This record gives sequence, C-alpha cells and structure tokens, in this order.
Amino acid sequence: MTTIKEKPNLSVFDEHESEVRSYCRSFPVIFTKAKGSTLWDQAGNEYIDFFAGAGALNYGHNHPLMKEKIMEYIEKDGVTHGLDMATEAKEELIQKLQETILKPRNMSYKIMFPGPTGTNSVESALKLARKVTGRETVMSFTNAFHGMTLGALSITGNEGKRQGAGVSLHNTVVMPYDNFFDDQTDTARYLERFLEDKGSGVSKPAAIILETVQGEGGINVASFDWLKRIDAVCKKWDILLIIDDIQAGVGRTGPFFSFEPAGIDPDIICLSKSIGGYGLPFALMIMKPEHDIFSPGEHNGTFRGNNLAFVTATEAIRFWEDDSLTKEVIRKGEKVRNFLGSMVDKYPKLNGSVRGRGLMQGLECDVEGLTDTITCTAFEKGLITETAGINDEVIKVMPPLNIDDDALDKGLAILGESIKEVVSKL
Repeated sequence: MTTIKEKPNLSVFDEHESEVRSYCRSFPVIFTKAKGSTLWDQAGNEYIDFFAGAGALNYGHNHPLMKEKIMEYIEKDGVTHGLDMATEAKEELIQKLQETILKPRNMSYKIMFPGPTGTNSVESALKLARKVTGRETVMSFTNAFHGMTLGALSITGNEGKRQGAGVSLHNTVVMPYDNFFDDQTDTARYLERFLEDKGSGVSKPAAIILETVQGEGGINVASFDWLKRIDAVCKKWDILLIIDDIQAGVGRTGPFFSFEPAGIDPDIICLSKSIGGYGLPFALMIMKPEHDIFSPGEHNGTFRGNNLAFVTATEAIRFWEDDSLTKEVIRKGEKVRNFLGSMVDKYPKLNGSVRGRGLMQGLECDVEGLTDTITCTAFEKGLITETAGINDEVIKVMPPLNIDDDALDKGLAILGESIKEVVSKL
C-alpha cells in the first residue's frame, strides 16, 4: 500500500497554470507513467486507478494492442490530421463500427464526426434536433451533466457549472429525473402532464436528452421501465430522443450501449470518452438516417478528423465481437456493489447507500465533507478515485473494464481501509 512521504514540487503548475485546474489539486503529484490500471509518480509511488480518465479509459492506460496499432500507423506516415477528408483510418473505423456494433443490434444509423470532445457531440445533437423539428426548446433532467460549452451547459443541472457560463442559458426546460422526488412519484407521467396541458407553459420541445446513468450528477440510475416510458412519450409527441452515452456507454454499464437492456430506440446517440479506446480526443454523434439533414459544412471543426483516434477506436471495437467483456463487467460490477454494500452495513456512520450499474458504481455518504476526506485518504494510500454529485456526496468507483481481479481487490481493500480510518475519527 502506497504512502506518500515527500510532498512533490508542484511550483510550475502553481505559478503558471490557470486557477481553473482541478484534478491536479485532487491528485497532487506529478505522474510519469501509466499502464493498465496503474499509474506511477515521479517518486516511484504506485497508484491503482479507479478513475479511468473520468471514463475515457475503459480499457486502461496504454493498452498494448492499441499502442501497437498506433505506432505502426505513425511509422508508415499515416494521415494524422484530416478534417473530414476520406482516409483509410476513417473508412476502417466506420466499417468496423457498422459490422460489430450497429448491424448486430439492428441499428440503422449514420455516423457524424462532430469534433474531438463529448460536448461537441452534444452541441451537434442539439443543433440537429432543432433543425429537424423546427422547434427551439430542449428538455433535460435534474442533476444532468452534458458538457461545458454553452448549449451543453443550458441542459446541465449543476448550478456551479451553469454559473460559469457568464450569460443566461435559454431554450431549455428541466424535468425531474427518475426517483428525483422519491421512489413513489411517477416523474415520467409528471413530464407528460406538462405536454398534455396547454396551460402548463411548457411548449413541445425539439428533443429530450438524458443519461441512463447520471455520472457527474451522482451515479443516479434510471430504471429500464422509466426509460421505456420516456421513449414512448417521445414517439407519441413527435419529440426526438437523444441519449448521452458519453460516460455510461461503450460498455461501462455492461452492454456496449447503456440503453440496450431497456430496449429503447433513440433518435440520436452521443458518444465520446472511451469510444476512442486509448484516451485520445474523439467523439461521435450517431443519428437515424432520416435526421441526417445538415448541409455540407453546416457543423464542422478543425479536429474532427483525429485519425490516430480512429485507429485505436477500430482496435477497441474488437473487444465487442462477442459478449465476454460484457459478462466480465457485470461480474466485476457485482463484486464492487457487494463491497460497497458491506461498507454501508459495517459503518452506519456513513449514512450511506449504493447506486450504479456495471463498473459505474457509487457510494453515497450523507455526511458533509466525508467523501472528500475518504478519497483524499485513499489517494495517500495509493488509490485514485473521485467524487460526484451536486455536493460531492458520492464516491465513484470506475476502474478500467478489463482490470484484473487482483488489482480490483487491492483497490477495494485500500478504499475499505480509508473508510475505516476516516469513520473512526467521527
């Protein structure tokens, strides 16, 4: 178990990097190496990664097969920057995505390369929904997080992040997410009532956008029944359904798309983070063919053609040629869930509960400041994990999907020791 003995010299960052930096405050060391589910700092300290690049590293750091492919591509002088030109790397990715992911699921969708980040995918989805329907309003949900650009912020629930916009955020309506009030209130029916009543003051939106599991919002899980009912509302009222699968997708909850078990049929799907496989900037917006009405160049970006990410994404999709990884994610997710449940039972002072799906799990602690203390203690012992929720009340457990059981058990043991140490001081 790692114990940081010497305080690292972070003066370069303190003096010259913007005050907006955040993760280097949470993890105040200088990292030098990363492999699989492990990172090392300048002093040689080893850390187990239960953070996975905020969900961008579902296959861990520097996966050997992806690294081999990207090095081969660079060695042969493959195109790196290509805007939206036709390249061999893009061709292979599109074919692999269609053959391995979309066609086996009977999903007829077209693929758009909107820019390199998740918020680019969301922005393109919002623009497209408004263009298709001719309506301006987009409906989102409490505690949602969809990105940090203005359009994405307008449908994000976090007050602090919204205030960072510096301007008013318009053309959106917020509705309560599943179980926002309690487990008795039917929020799907609540939403539809606003659409039915011409006196509600809520006009029919262009789209409803949602996360099946709200990551930054606190690992809030929507039931499959609720998702089906929202899908039905969209179809009944001619509203486009946008699924933001940027963090919960690409196998994080088990299946490739997080919405698969609900059997719903989104009009638009936003993907980023782990779709690139290796951690390189990459995003996709996937839409039903009838919605593909952008004019050439109507939505574009200089770095939407990251061919290095195309290469690693194509290799990463090979993980989904069968259901073995899905089964492993579900199995390991149960292990994590059982462990977190044992912490809740063992330490009543946590006033805790467990939430999540697959390897997107959270431990809620209803004691102010407790989660921050636990994650800081865990970091000192060699575990990287972060908090989520509007008040940082949830400890997120999101290791790489292919983490081996020894590393997973070791990380959970560190988290358990950290909880024990912190709770003993309450």
